[in-house]
Amino acid sequence: MNNIYIQPDNWSIIEEGFEAKRVKSSESLMSLGNGAMGQRANFEEHYSGETFQGSYVAGVYYPDKTRVGWWKNGYPEYFAKVLNAPNWIGINVTINGESLDLAKCNKVENFRRELNMKEGWLSRSFTATLQNFIEVKVETKRFLSLEIDEIGAIEYHVTPLNNDAQINFSPYLDNGITNEDSNWDDKFWDVLSVNHEDEQAFIVSRTMKTNFYVCTAMQTQVSLNGKILEQDKTVNDAIDTIAFTYQNQVTKGDTITLTKFGGYTSDRNHDKNELITVAKKTLNQVTELGFNTLLEQQKQAWAKIWDMADITIEGDVAAQQGIRFNIFQLNQTYLGKDARLNIGPKGFTGEKYGGSTYWDTEAYCIPFYMATKDQQVAKSLLEYRYHHLEKAIENAEKLGFTNGAALYPMVTMNGEECHNEWEITFEEIHRNGAIAFAIFNYFRYTGDFSYIPEKGLEVLIGIARFWQQRANFSEAKNKYMILGVTGPNEYENNVNNNWYTNYIAKWCIDYTIETLAKVKEGYSDDYSRIIGKTKLTDNELDLWKEVANNMYFPFSETKNVYLQQDGFLDKELITVENLPKSQRPINQKWSWDRILRSPYIKQADTLQGFYFFEDHFTIEELERHFDFYEPFTVHESSLSPCVHSIQAAKLGRMDQAYEFYLRTSRLDLDDYNHEVEEGLHITSMAGTWMSIVEGFGGMRIVNDTLSFEPKIPAEWNGYSFKVNFRNLILKIHVTKSETKFELEGHRDLEILVNGKAVTISANNLVTV
Repeated sequence: MNNIYIQPDNWSIIEEGFEAKRVKSSESLMSLGNGAMGQRANFEEHYSGETFQGSYVAGVYYPDKTRVGWWKNGYPEYFAKVLNAPNWIGINVTINGESLDLAKCNKVENFRRELNMKEGWLSRSFTATLQNFIEVKVETKRFLSLEIDEIGAIEYHVTPLNNDAQINFSPYLDNGITNEDSNWDDKFWDVLSVNHEDEQAFIVSRTMKTNFYVCTAMQTQVSLNGKILEQDKTVNDAIDTIAFTYQNQVTKGDTITLTKFGGYTSDRNHDKNELITVAKKTLNQVTELGFNTLLEQQKQAWAKIWDMADITIEGDVAAQQGIRFNIFQLNQTYLGKDARLNIGPKGFTGEKYGGSTYWDTEAYCIPFYMATKDQQVAKSLLEYRYHHLEKAIENAEKLGFTNGAALYPMVTMNGEECHNEWEITFEEIHRNGAIAFAIFNYFRYTGDFSYIPEKGLEVLIGIARFWQQRANFSEAKNKYMILGVTGPNEYENNVNNNWYTNYIAKWCIDYTIETLAKVKEGYSDDYSRIIGKTKLTDNELDLWKEVANNMYFPFSETKNVYLQQDGFLDKELITVENLPKSQRPINQKWSWDRILRSPYIKQADTLQGFYFFEDHFTIEELERHFDFYEPFTVHESSLSPCVHSIQAAKLGRMDQAYEFYLRTSRLDLDDYNHEVEEGLHITSMAGTWMSIVEGFGGMRIVNDTLSFEPKIPAEWNGYSFKVNFRNLILKIHVTKSETKFELEGHRDLEILVNGKAVTISANNLVTV
């Protein structure tokens, strides 16, 4: 645990006291988003200290040309960057001619910043003594509207405390921004126009290469002690900025307030020639509503989200704060309103990883969205991959695969591979398996098979074709092998026969064959259409079966475990507990060569397979593999603790499960990996939800039936959560002595609790 300044609170992330060294970390932790745009928690006023300014518009990106020491055939031409968008939150403040800048004040006292997760707003307050000895109290509040998602709102209050003062507000728009993460320091935006009308201002800009058109807009008003002032302003505009300046003489003890509405309209949603018109209409709408009404709408919108998604924990504030933080950030990032979007690993909180789509969506996020939203949200995430199938086939063709074989990208914005690390892009091919597993998982949970004959089966066929072609036959072992891969453990590159990769490849082929038969029997028209489109033949199916039935799985007779890959036992098997703490994290302390030669595992690898396919193995096999691999796992991936927490709970090791849960839920809040200032780990946050629901709650689908094996950590008095299972809302409340199941819906539901059938009547409560 590294960050210890976040105050314990059930519903808020609170920072007390100003310290420059933690500004960037807090900017990440208190980021705001509404699914359509987002921003780091930058100060509105000028700050000359270290800061990472970041505002982002969903779906707007730039193809930054790949930069490598030498070029290899097949390298992706670019690495997609989420773009740092024009800044609309800025408000320069001068007091008696001196800029309000917390980095330069004589004194900053009573500093408090709060991200209120229950209601969806960010506030900040402090008392500052400037170098001219004027003392002021500042209070701010801002949010990004969920209801009108192209708009955010700010109220900025200043009260002079020790003297009358000339207080000037200069709200501005700034298109002269750059990305923190850039390969060549390219210019990403072209400014097309800068203009204003009355209290509104607009900058229309266009991204280079991708040609996204975005209008950044603002509307402002000034009030004194709550009464709106009608006053003149000075307009300062330049090539890429525009600012209004309001000058006011303020009496000691009075409060001057700037209200600012701002945001983005883009040609992803509107005609590019109508962006200013749409922005004007939206600004007029929210100005008429007013800040307080818009804030009340915000509270109501978040109340609706929390009613379904909240997890309550009794008796453990750190655990409660952690899970709500994770749920809050997931909903800020993706709400399912726009099927063209997906879930980037940093969301709207930073630029690392390019802000693109990874296999995290299918492996970790879909279960969360299936259970806490309408199932259409999860279906949209599946459809996202279907719409990129042709690109996945093109990606495979670039590597020499044929006949419609599909390799989905490791990282993507538009279906095209845009990751520039060879060992990840071309070797971490297990992502194909996660995408197929998500199709299976969606049907298993929702009972909705319709997606498969409509779209999903074509995806499965492309993936199965890839696995059949990617495997090669070994005469020495009389088995099919998959060589030169990187498994989920990215601390092992270019290995042969990664067990997880081989296992999921076989499963994908078997599942596709099984699904083909089911569609042929029950959806003959779709089957004929798909066979005609894909040109799938019986001879090809025979090739698939040959590979699947003869896949090689490395196994140690002496250890009685599947080996993570060929040669794993040739390493010097020193467990993590014998690794000096001074050497951790190894990805920051060791050379890559040393990491590759070590036995250390970044995240669940073999155990990832045991997580996906738990019902394929006995509890004894899980225990044996957990006991062998977890001691070598350094958990330096954000995706690692959640899987281990679920499996520790399954094994009844609740102390260990709880420890892993705290690590996954507070990974960013406590900055375990010393990197939170770069942004949050959004996609792994869905794993935190899984650690409670699937770990402690023991939720599974068993023989098409919802099943629970509830357990509770010693530190908790109780916990509760809701799931939307096949359009029925089930609330589960677990205490140390009993579990209560309450059903909302129009029909009864039969579930399994610790293996025994329990029927819950509609709108009734059952205690077990």
